[in-house]
Amino acid sequence: MKKQVKIPIMALLLTAMLTACGKETLLLQAYDYELNMETNKTSKGIGIGDTPEAFLDAYGDYVIETSIEQGPYQPLATEDIPFTDSIRTILPTFFIDDTPVTVADICEENEIERVDLLALLSSDAYLEAHTVVYHYMVFSWENGAITDIRSEFMDYNEDASYYEEVEGTETE
Repeated sequence: MKKQVKIPIMALLLTAMLTACGKETLLLQAYDYELNMETNKTSKGIGIGDTPEAFLDAYGDYVIETSIEQGPYQPLATEDIPFTDSIRTILPTFFIDDTPVTVADICEENEIERVDLLALLSSDAYLEAHTVVYHYMVFSWENGAITDIRSEFMDYNEDASYYEEVEGTETE
C-alpha cells in the first residue's frame, strides 16, 4: 500500500522539479496548506463544490499543475485547464529551512541543473545542513466543481531514504 501512495508522490515531485522556469512565481506559505477540518476549506476559503472561478481567484497566481485522466501532472495556463473534465490540480511548494523557495532558486543557489535536484534534496550532506519539506495540496474535479481536497507533505529529512530506493528501482 505504501508503494502505491509513494509512486504518485514521486511523480508529483519530479514534475514540480522540472517546471516553472523563467518567471517570478508567488509561493504559498506553510499555513496556506492547512485545511480547516470542520469546514474542509483551505486557508483561502476554497472548499468542496467550489467552481473554477473561485479556485482561480484564490490560487490563479500560484503554480498550478494539472493531471488529466490520471496522467502525469503538467503545468497548464489557467485558461487551458479543463475544469469540466475529471482532473486533479496540485499546488506545490518546497520549504528549505522553513522558507518557501522555487525549484529555480534551489538550482541556482546550488549551481545544479533541474535533473540533479532530487539527488541534491535527498543527499545526506544536504539534509544534514538543511530541513527540506515539500508541501502540496491536491484538488479533485468533476463537471466543473471540486469534489475532494487533500493537503499533504513530504519531509525529506525523514523520508529521503525512500528516494534512494525508488531511484535504484527505476534504473534496474
